Order: sequence, then C-alpha cells, then structure tokens
Amino acid sequence: MNLSQLSQNLNILARSTGSFILNEARNFDRSKVEKKGFNDLVSYVDKQAEEKLVEGLRKLLPEAGFVTEEETASTLGERYNWIIDPLDGTTNFTHGLPVYCVSVGLTDGAEVVLGVVYDPNRDECFSAFKGGGAFLNDNPIHVSAATALKDALIATGFPYYDFNLMQQYLQIMAGFMNNSHGVRRLGSAALDLVYVACGRVEGFFEYNLNSWDVAAGVLIVQEAGGHVSKFTEGGDYVFGREVVASNGAIHAEMLATIAEHWNKDA
Repeated sequence: MNLSQLSQNLNILARSTGSFILNEARNFDRSKVEKKGFNDLVSYVDKQAEEKLVEGLRKLLPEAGFVTEEETASTLGERYNWIIDPLDGTTNFTHGLPVYCVSVGLTDGAEVVLGVVYDPNRDECFSAFKGGGAFLNDNPIHVSAATALKDALIATGFPYYDFNLMQQYLQIMAGFMNNSHGVRRLGSAALDLVYVACGRVEGFFEYNLNSWDVAAGVLIVQEAGGHVSKFTEGGDYVFGREVVASNGAIHAEMLATIAEHWNKDA
C-alpha cells in the first residue's frame, strides 16, 4: 500500500466532503437537529457527510473496515480500518460557529498510519502518514519550539454530558490558567490536535473522547514532532477516552498539572 498516494487521495475526498458541509451551512435549519443523547447533537449533514466519506473510502481501500461516529458503516476489517468523524464540532456547526472539520484516520492493526483533518471554513487541510511528516495544505508543519509551560497556550474541551469529574477538571484548568499563557476551548478535538501540530497551541488535553475525535489528529501531532499520551504515560490514547498532546517539551509539566487533581476513583 502506497501511503503517500493514499494520503493525496484522502485529501481530495476530505476537501470534497468539507465543501458539501460548508454549502449546507449557508442555509442550515436548526430545527432539523436531532439528539443522540443529552447535549449530543447530530444533523442530516453529519449523516450525509459520513455516507460520502464511506463511499469514497471504499473505493480507495476496498479491504478496509470502518469505525464511524454515525454508524453509516460498522464492519471491522481484518487489518485496516478507517476511523471517521464526518463533522467534528457538530454543536458549533448547528449554531453557525465556523469551527468544525472533517477527520479521517486509517489504522493498520492497532497503529494509526494515515490521518487527514480538513477545516472547510479556513480551507486548511492537515495531513500525515506514518514516517512521512506532517503537512498543512502540502506545506510541512512542526510543533512549537516553546520549552516551558509558562510560555505555552493550552487547548482543552469541556465535558458536555458526564459531569461527575467536573470539579477535578476545573481544578486542572485552574492549574493551567495559573501557569501558562491561557486555556482555549474551540469545540473540536480534531482541530485542537492539529493546532498543536502546527504550533498554534503548545498542548491539548481532554477526557471522554472517542476514537473518531482523535485518530487522525494524534498521528499528525506525532509526525509534526509532538508527543501524545493518556493522562499518564502508556495506554491506548486512541480508544482510551482521554488524551494529552503536546510539543513534547512541555509534556511532563502537563502530565504533572493533570496528575495533581485527576483521580477517576475519587
């Protein structure tokens, strides 16, 4: 399998899907929004975008299976699997806030080997394949050179339905706010991750994430020279529901800040 060529074809497919989403956004009717659960929104745009991706991806790699947010396809492959979030940032989209993206990752066994995140509002296509570096619109990108948390800008995501650990999370955010340039909440984990990759922020952390939120982004961070883990080193950060991504230099400080207050058993 030629990952370089597959990445180029995936970029084209992600851009096409993003164009569809952007076109629908111009006249989107919020009355068409459905709820999968408390504060868990979905629209026909999510579903149709996913259908377009699945159709295109089947042509690119027929032997691959799928892990999809909207369950358009759910048959796992023996070796390869596409992990798809057709519209990461659905709540932003439904409110007309232009911060959302298409995110597609490819796994070979347990390893992510290809990822694309496309932001249609800014026409920014972030991509990477294993061992090939990371790119923004075909230009190489690298993580920030900041060496300390005090010089860093941190991104995160707020819990929107599981509030059992809210107090711990607020204490962690206070720790970052007191020891960095600040904390930002964009509403799209995939964009948070690629912003780490291109140096716009130095770090990102969040819990209660799904594999489709992070699969593409974590590879792009790693190929841009960054580091990814769970809230502690080790473990499965793609399917493990929590992730810390950084430029590498501030990773230990980020983990220490989180560990000071994070105790899931409390």
